[in-house]
Amino acid sequence: MSVLIKPIITEKMTADSELYNRYGFIVDPKANKIEIKEAVEAAYGVSVKKVRTMNYGPTRKSRYTKTGIQHGKTNAIKKAIVDVSEGDIIDFYSNL
Repeated sequence: MSVLIKPIITEKMTADSELYNRYGFIVDPKANKIEIKEAVEAAYGVSVKKVRTMNYGPTRKSRYTKTGIQHGKTNAIKKAIVDVSEGDIIDFYSNL
C-alpha cells in the first residue's frame, strides 16, 4: 500500500500552501515521518524541509432505529503537514 493516500485540498490548506509553502496529505496510519518525506519527494519532485503528523481517532456514533440502538464508528486517519523548500511548489491540479 502507498504511504500517501490523498492530498488535503481545503480552503485552509490552500491558504497555507500559498503563504507558507505547506501542503497537507492524508497518509497511511502506520507511516512515519521519514517514509512520508521520501514518498512526497519521490511523487512530486520537491525537497521537503519538515514533516508534522497528526493522528485522528475514530468518531463514535450511535443511532436510534426501530430495531434498537445501532453503534458504529468512523475510521482512524493520520494527517501530515509537509513544509517544502523555498521555490518548490506542488501542483495538485496538473494531472486532472
